[in-house]
Amino acid sequence: QVQLVESGGGLVQPGGSLRLSCAASGFIFRNYGMGWYRQGPGKERELVTSITSTGYITRYVDSVKGRFTISRDNAKNTVSLQMDSLKPEDTAVYYCNFFPMSRTAWGQGTQVTVSS
Repeated sequence: QVQLVESGGGLVQPGGSLRLSCAASGFIFRNYGMGWYRQGPGKERELVTSITSTGYITRYVDSVKGRFTISRDNAKNTVSLQMDSLKPEDTAVYYCNFFPMSRTAWGQGTQVTVSS
């Protein structure tokens, strides 16, 4: 059974940093591309960043380029998101999922709130 468990969210001031982690189980992690998605208040869920199964190729939505970094550890079955220079508009619930997304693999997500 696929399980994705996100952690690391919290309240941070504008300009601050957070590191999110996602622990994966129930499938052969190293075979799949992964992504981080987010859903802000009153907004649709959107893809923020993705990484290929090997970790060699990453992509980012324009709004986070240069501020966020996705990485993965295939030995530990984890995918991480380093978020720097956070802005209030980054406030959202962040989820990890496969890339392309699987409708049945959503976890609980982790709340990130950027506010002074």
